[in-house]
Amino acid sequence: MFSRRMLIIIGVALFVAINLIVITMTSRQTLPVSGPEKFFITLTAPFQLLVQKTISFTTGIWQTYFATVQAVKENIVLKKQLALAQQIKNRNQELAKENARLKKFVDFTASVPDTYVAARVIGRDPSPWFKTIMIDKGSAHGLEKTAPVIVSEGIVGQIVTVSSKFSRVLLITDRNSAVDALVQNTRARGMVKGGHDDTCVFVYALRKDDIQPGEMIVSSGLDQIFPKGLKIGRILDVKKEHSQLFQDIIIQTSVDFDTLEEVLVYKK
Repeated sequence: MFSRRMLIIIGVALFVAINLIVITMTSRQTLPVSGPEKFFITLTAPFQLLVQKTISFTTGIWQTYFATVQAVKENIVLKKQLALAQQIKNRNQELAKENARLKKFVDFTASVPDTYVAARVIGRDPSPWFKTIMIDKGSAHGLEKTAPVIVSEGIVGQIVTVSSKFSRVLLITDRNSAVDALVQNTRARGMVKGGHDDTCVFVYALRKDDIQPGEMIVSSGLDQIFPKGLKIGRILDVKKEHSQLFQDIIIQTSVDFDTLEEVLVYKK
């Protein structure tokens, strides 16, 4: 008795032999086709068609698979290139913005005779009770306590703590801050102190003084800390109570403290 494996081998060999005979006979186009040949052709043609379709289908699958794998690899490479290009673009934008800010500093320092030291903001006080920033310059760069800190838009604050390479700056929006100031147009005197959020209040302005919203408040220079004429902010609201000697005035600071990155420190 033949084993099952042997029967399969014999069957495959017979199938291949029949296909070879049919191909040989059908290739002789000049010879007439006899009855047995027609029988063999009829018998084997469906199997040949099935084999051909199977081979074509398998070839198509492999081609699609390799094309998909290649597309995935190319997609990964393109994503990396796009990410790198985006990083370069973002870096260029940051450099352009930084150059614009530094140009404003250069233009500002060129317009005043005093000496200023440029510094970067490297930290902010997370406490809600104190509004301070840390800068990367200190006594080694000639900075001292109470030195005024400014930008081209106006007053930032004053140094309250100095180390060799770092300093802490008290912002004018802090409740402990005070700047002697006046209204730029009417010259009405008062004091700017820290208020709520990023606003300040202009206190000790007499009720008789004509002060209107939109007017600019500048430093008076009388506190011997901030130079005269530096911008502090514009008046947002003015309230006059008949029972009070002074007006209630709220100021929007000229400096945007949320976007502060570089500052200038007045070097005495």
